[in-house]
Amino acid sequence: MSVDWTSVIPPIVAIVVVLWRKEVIVSLLLAIFAAELLQLSMSWQTPLPALLNTIERTVGVFADAGNARLLIFSLLIGALLAFVRESGGVSAMVAKLVNKGIASNGRRATLLTSAVGTVIFVESNLSVLTAGILSRGLFDKFGLSRAKLAYIIDSTSAPICILILLNGWGAFVLALLGNYEFKASAATILWGTIHLNFYALVTLLIVFYSAWSGRYFGPLARSLPESPDASATHQNIVASKARYMVVPLAVMIFGMLGFMYWTGNGDLAAGSGSKSVLYATVLAILVAYLQLLFSGLFDHLKLIRIAFDGMGELLPLVAIVLLALALGASLRDLGTGTYIAGLVGENLPHFLIPAMLFLAGGLISFSTGTSWGTFAILIPLGMPLAISLDLPPSLLLSAILGGGVFGDHCSPISDTTAVSAIASGCDLLEHVKTQLPYALFAGAIALGIYVVAGLALL
Repeated sequence: MSVDWTSVIPPIVAIVVVLWRKEVIVSLLLAIFAAELLQLSMSWQTPLPALLNTIERTVGVFADAGNARLLIFSLLIGALLAFVRESGGVSAMVAKLVNKGIASNGRRATLLTSAVGTVIFVESNLSVLTAGILSRGLFDKFGLSRAKLAYIIDSTSAPICILILLNGWGAFVLALLGNYEFKASAATILWGTIHLNFYALVTLLIVFYSAWSGRYFGPLARSLPESPDASATHQNIVASKARYMVVPLAVMIFGMLGFMYWTGNGDLAAGSGSKSVLYATVLAILVAYLQLLFSGLFDHLKLIRIAFDGMGELLPLVAIVLLALALGASLRDLGTGTYIAGLVGENLPHFLIPAMLFLAGGLISFSTGTSWGTFAILIPLGMPLAISLDLPPSLLLSAILGGGVFGDHCSPISDTTAVSAIASGCDLLEHVKTQLPYALFAGAIALGIYVVAGLALL
């Protein structure tokens, strides 16, 4: 099947329907249907097979073990959140942080959240989840919107993961770089991207400035905190012991590290992120369950009911993650990313190549909802350019990596966007709407810097 301009129709359908109807699930379903329709020879009989293929495409998500783990993890998070909330552990932790002055006001609470999101660079979902669980109660207490929380945890997790690279992200990129002959080692080229990944650096600067100053702009400045009715269940829970939150959270963090080391056969960076985060979450849920059971505060049946109620709260978002993964697979077969990469990369002056790779990365990641998929498409395009034209490979690679994260931050069909909404308890569309101006602002700055860098270095 030849790749042409029609391959961008499905993501356009998704975005238009989201903006028009404010309904993510319907928009994703229509986009998958459009992608499947385009892969068939057009005739009056085509819609029915396309509809059946849409169902099969969604079912096919579970054939990938990594996808299945992500979906189960997204569901189980609801049980963990419910345990730490209903136990009174969150309320107790909030009171402790306030009384000790660590998070005695809104400014300190946002700075604490930003720091937690930055420190945990092993896995982006772990970073999002840890900061979200820790800070939900603090943001409610100080009248800060959940949209601000979603923005902070989303805009610290992926940027720090793509900068530090002692994680699955780094291992994945190293594997892609292993196919090319460079003057320097692949690891040296990868480490050379840290100071050149302008989008990640600018995004982190903006996050910490916003947290320190308390100043926000655009829809995020107008976002409202949880209403009294919406957060009534949180307010009515009596503070018990902070350990009911701290212990499961610590088990999850250190369990993640341990499982990364184990699945990587002794190499932390080579570990499986999807396996490790799922195993660590299950272990944390088990510890939380045993803590509450032996405390005498809850019996087995009540704990099971709390767990399933918590998972039930997240079902709509888990459905969004499922459909986003299905759409990404369909767009990959349709060749959307390849078409955009070729469109942006044709007949460019050398100094514009880094900026255009960044722009291509943003467009591909935005339209397909996956930064890793973007890396897989663009690294085979950018690295041969670096070799054949004798361009700095770290500069081109940093543009690709930053562009992938940029598009992911903007995309309403990104699975990481949905996980950030899950972790913060924010409506998905509210999160997209409020984060988008920040991502576009940081992206515009990064694009300009890449043009300047291209003029200076090439």
